[in-house]
Amino acid sequence: MPYQNRVTPAGELIATAARGMYTGNRGRLHKAAGQITRRYEVRRWIMCRLDYPKPTHTVMAPQHYTHLFFLDEATALAAGHRPCAMCLHARFTEFMACWQELHPETGQAKVDAVDRVLHGERLTATRQKRTYTASLDELPDGTFMLLDAQQPLLVLGQQLLAWAPHGYTAAIPRPSARIVEVLTPPSIVKILATGYRPALHPSAETAISNP
Repeated sequence: MPYQNRVTPAGELIATAARGMYTGNRGRLHKAAGQITRRYEVRRWIMCRLDYPKPTHTVMAPQHYTHLFFLDEATALAAGHRPCAMCLHARFTEFMACWQELHPETGQAKVDAVDRVLHGERLTATRQKRTYTASLDELPDGTFMLLDAQQPLLVLGQQLLAWAPHGYTAAIPRPSARIVEVLTPPSIVKILATGYRPALHPSAETAISNP
């Protein structure tokens, strides 16, 4: 039976056999038998390489952090995770450079400060997913949003791709002049607007080819 450790764009943890393109963690979330008992332990939510050559422990090992899995980088970013500084160093460096470009007044960006900002944008006071509304016309590629409170949709050019645990299932035309509920944290949306392009699951190309 699959563990409840697959992350949706809304940051929820669901049980599914598909692991996707990336792993990551937000601390130890499970009991010894593998049951998820909390949404997060630490504010350092990271995304890591799925094929990292030196895994420290098996999935759901007792007394260790909980392995989480993401369909792709856009999904991880929407949930509030950032690239790992060690196993995804190139992506982390690009991410931090974009952050620095947006906040030059703060001096050299420190990862702890970035994590504090992101943590404030992830969750409400009751630890629910924090969202906000924005014009769909203004959202950059790689952003996840909800249209009429339905399934998560990825903004990609003039299309919206429907997210599912195993991949993107369909593409629909991107409407104009619509106010939508945004899942991707605002600071990450600003990074996407600078030109940062998250890696997408191969099913995105299939969905675009077969709208």
